[in-house]
Amino acid sequence: MKRLVTIVTIIFFVSQQAFSIVLTDLCTSNVYCKGNLLDVVQKSGVFNDSKTFVDLVQKYPENVTLDRFNKLMVSTKNRPTKINITRFIKDCFSSEGELVKWTPPDYKDNPSFLTKINDTGVKSFAKKLNNIWPLLARKVNSTVSKHPAQHSLISLPNGFIIPGGRFKEIYYWDSYWIVKGLLICGMKETARGMLENLISLVRKYGFVPNGSRVYYLNRSQPPLLSLIAGLYYDATKNITFIKKNIDMLDREVNWWLENRAVRVRKDSIIHTLLRYSVKSGFPRPESYVEDLHTCEKFDNNSKVDCYKNIRSAAESGWDFSTRWIRNSSGGIGVNLTDIHTSDILPVDLNAFICGAFDQLSKFYTLVGNKAKSTEYKLKVDKWRIAIDKIFYHKHDGIWYDVDAKVGRYRAGFYPSSLAPLWAKCFAPARADYYGSRAADYLNRNKVSNFLGGVPTSLIQSGQQWDLPNAWPPLQEMFVLGLDETKNKKAKILANLFSNRILRAFMAGMNTTNEMFEKYDAISVGQYGGGGEYTVQSGFGWTNGVAFSLIQRDYIR
Repeated sequence: MKRLVTIVTIIFFVSQQAFSIVLTDLCTSNVYCKGNLLDVVQKSGVFNDSKTFVDLVQKYPENVTLDRFNKLMVSTKNRPTKINITRFIKDCFSSEGELVKWTPPDYKDNPSFLTKINDTGVKSFAKKLNNIWPLLARKVNSTVSKHPAQHSLISLPNGFIIPGGRFKEIYYWDSYWIVKGLLICGMKETARGMLENLISLVRKYGFVPNGSRVYYLNRSQPPLLSLIAGLYYDATKNITFIKKNIDMLDREVNWWLENRAVRVRKDSIIHTLLRYSVKSGFPRPESYVEDLHTCEKFDNNSKVDCYKNIRSAAESGWDFSTRWIRNSSGGIGVNLTDIHTSDILPVDLNAFICGAFDQLSKFYTLVGNKAKSTEYKLKVDKWRIAIDKIFYHKHDGIWYDVDAKVGRYRAGFYPSSLAPLWAKCFAPARADYYGSRAADYLNRNKVSNFLGGVPTSLIQSGQQWDLPNAWPPLQEMFVLGLDETKNKKAKILANLFSNRILRAFMAGMNTTNEMFEKYDAISVGQYGGGGEYTVQSGFGWTNGVAFSLIQRDYIR
């Protein structure tokens, strides 16, 4: 431990905010985002899942809903019973009508890639996966755009693929793997529609929110928009689309630089890096009761910080994980009340933005803007240096998150440590070196002992982004990241886990006839657990990752 502290204590924040722009909560709804109605209904226990209420549709304009609620409070002397609240919800809200089922026009029962798969078991599995797309396809009803204040759902111009289960709207980082799967299945029009939906959110709000609900307008998710556009361009060579939308891709990455950047000094050199740092210090409407419980022990100021750190963890997509929890000695903790997301510099976030810069540089070259291409190429170079200098642990041979508050590497196993490889944010000349060191690190941590997939950590905390869960996006990052190094030892691990992950997906499908959002790294084919809600089936990004690995190993 002394060695770690010696290496990292020279790292610290120069400024808590590198730029002057501060994001405020863009949602003003007194039904879905804040206010007494939300507080009373969510605390009532009418719904087991806090998300259920904030996804309901108001039958009447918001002022009518609020007036009826105020009358309820007066008539009950501010002490409505669960029965009173249930009746109020039944009278004023509905669960129907804002989304309609939709069949993507480019969907085919037997896409051409199936003919390129020789393995009959994998071909049958891929056919079943392809058949799931129409089951997850939705369009926003026109009533949402006509009466937006009566909905938490944000209107979108095109049909889209939902993740599944309780997740009935579009989600930012899920869309990367969904779009990848759609493109493999030849559904280029649907993929473009998904991308245009995300871009429409940038045009409207200046960034891509966590998801297409107004209660998500206080935060984003991992910045993959430019990489999604890269997937689409690689599949279509549609330069017209890039020319039309490159300004919005540029605007999105700059939102991150304007709202999530910090300056960090090491060895007298100042680096700019990103962190997850949401400014809204209230319980999440969709997890209201859960957040109240997590932060209840704190006084008012500390409670605000607790809520901010919870929302910041949700922005990371890793809600929740020991990645964001600091114990009393400054190391990795397991108690969610000790969450300190905003103090932590995440290696994957910085790898993602580095990859986005690289993609934008290539796009600007395509459209003939050499100055902007050079600008983003310089950002790539700076971020590669920073990721190496700040996050790379030379002794362990891996990248770690850094807790900038206490000056310490977060030296635990997380697949996010391989994000610089997946995002190609490293010096190409050092690819073999990084691959060899990463393979040695993974072998020392006995990661290959897990037969059901790559575990999210080696800590069984009860949080869903920890052991024993194996999350599909992390499986792809692990496999394709190791692939990028071209190193033999890394390739062995990549091949091993690509096979294991795909077999786990297939085993689960054979047993349940469903695909799940997460799996169990210990029990092959079993769905994962933990966290704030029961496991969800569908499932958008899982299907996309499955198609990605099938393409890697079986499509010839």
